Order: sequence, then C-alpha cells, then structure tokens
Amino acid sequence: MTKAASTARRSSCWRAPWPVSRHLTVDDTGTRHRGKNGYVTQIGNECFAWFETTSSKSRINFLQLLRAGHTDYRINDHALTYMRQQRLPQQPRRRLMEHPGRHFPGQAQWDQHLTEAGMTKARHRRIATEGALLGSALEHGLSPDLAIVSDDAGQFDVLLHGLCWVHAERLVHKLIPLNAAHREDIASVRSEIWTLYADLKAYQAEPTAAARVELQQRFDTIFTRKTRFATLNRTLKGIHRNKAELLLVLQRPDIPLHTNASETDIRDYVKKRKVSGGTRSDAGRRCRDTFASLKKTCRKLGISFWDYLSDRLTASNQIKPLPELVHARLSAR
Repeated sequence: MTKAASTARRSSCWRAPWPVSRHLTVDDTGTRHRGKNGYVTQIGNECFAWFETTSSKSRINFLQLLRAGHTDYRINDHALTYMRQQRLPQQPRRRLMEHPGRHFPGQAQWDQHLTEAGMTKARHRRIATEGALLGSALEHGLSPDLAIVSDDAGQFDVLLHGLCWVHAERLVHKLIPLNAAHREDIASVRSEIWTLYADLKAYQAEPTAAARVELQQRFDTIFTRKTRFATLNRTLKGIHRNKAELLLVLQRPDIPLHTNASETDIRDYVKKRKVSGGTRSDAGRRCRDTFASLKKTCRKLGISFWDYLSDRLTASNQIKPLPELVHARLSAR
C-alpha cells in the first residue's frame, strides 16, 4: 500500500465519526521518531480511538489533525469568528478579506496568500492559520457543536472546550502542607470537590434547571473560599477561573467529566517509549499509529483484535468495516 493510500484509509476511518460524534476526549505524550523527540496525539471517545505521531503539539498541529487527511485552508464564517475571538486585529482581518481567494489547496498557497495580504507578524500569521484550519475542518464535516474535553493543554482549546476534573483536583492533591492546619484544609477541600463531582455525575443522569443553579453555586463556594493555606487559596482561585470549562457538563450532560479513557488509550505509547528508542522510518511510524488505532477501536467496540486481523488477512470479511460499526454505535446513542 502506498503512503497516500495508507493515509487516505486511516483518514476515512477517522472521518466516519464526525457527523454523529457529540464529544471527543484528547491527550498527547512524547515519543521518538528517527532519533528525534516528537509527540503522539490521541483523539477519541467511547467508540473509537485514533493516534497520529507528529513533530509538534501546537494548536496548528491539532487543527491539522482535525482535518483528517484534507490539506486545504479556508476563510469562511467559522474562520473569521475564530480570528475575532483570538483578537486578531481588525486591519489584518480586513486585508485577508480584501485579498482575493477563500479556499487554498495547500500550505504553500496559504503562506503565499498571507504574504501577499501583508501579514508579517508571527502572531497574526499563527492566528490566521489556526482560523483557516478550523474553517477547513468544519467545512469537511466537523460539527461546530463538538465538545472537546482535555487536561487543560492549551493546544486543545477549540470549539466547545471542557476540562478534566481529575486533572483539576490533582492540583489540590499535589500541594505539600506545612502544618496540621494545612493538612486539614486540603482534606476538607478535596472532600468537597469529590462530593461535587459525584453530584455532577448524578446530574448527567437526570439534569434539571434547579440542580444546575445549585451546582454552580456550590462550585463558587468551594473555589472562592479562604483557607489557612495561602498556596491552596491561590490554587482554588486558579481553578475557579476555569469555571465555564469545568461546568460545561451543565449545558452538555452527554460529555465525560474526565479524560481517563484518553490516558488509558495512550498508555501503550508511554510504555513503549520507556523500553525502546521509537520508530526509525515513516512506514514504521504509520504502522504503529494505524495498528494502535485499530486495536483500541476494536476493544471499544467489543471486537477481538485477533479475530479482526484474521478476518482481514484471510479476506473473510465477516467483520464489518470499523467506520461503519463506529458510525452505527454513535448514531444509536
């Protein structure tokens, strides 16, 4: 199979959940390829997992992955809205709009467009590129209502962004108390956080307007309180700034409260990083990412990976294509 065919097959398997996925959880970790440090990104939910190894973990890289094999850049309403939200100044935005062209088939054409539009500042070019990538992803089927839940890594903060409660609480758990009073306050706060977490899970099963208001008030009470530990107070204040993302579940009860599934999915890469030097060829990298995606997706669908491989190698075709199975599972939810 050629590189292009391999990429197309992996991308089609990834694009299948787009129209029916309401949320994704994401994670990344370090890896090695050709003797250099790189990163592998995991994207998935309860029905599938997808991996891609790249040399970067920037937001541009993440948005490129969300294009799922497409290489174009688009200036549309979604792209312009993103640029405004990221505070791209009005003059650069106007130059982009005045310059002819809204669809660019590749990076070379897009870079040329930015240069011709007079965009020379690195920040302006970055924001414009992120917007055009998001515009492309949405044009190709990504839902604008898609919720993305992460561990608060900045590159994943696009569309409707939710945060993992386990990572948020970990900030409190990792604090080192200096005396008994500090220990008592940390224990008290952690108990309140996990009680609130349990009630958020109950809300997911039976959401009501009254419960939504009560949970918001309790969140404010917990994360604006003053304890006897100044470091704890600063930590709680920082968590409170992420209120909208931590309480996204109140508007979207369907999304998970944590990224445990993504961390479990990506753990194999962490183990391999510790015992090997990484991949040495592009074919090896694609092979590792492809088979990891297939294995994890089979597991989530309740299919034996061995049976799946045997079915494909013998051309029995008794098991339906994974994109069809994922699409059917998500559509039924």
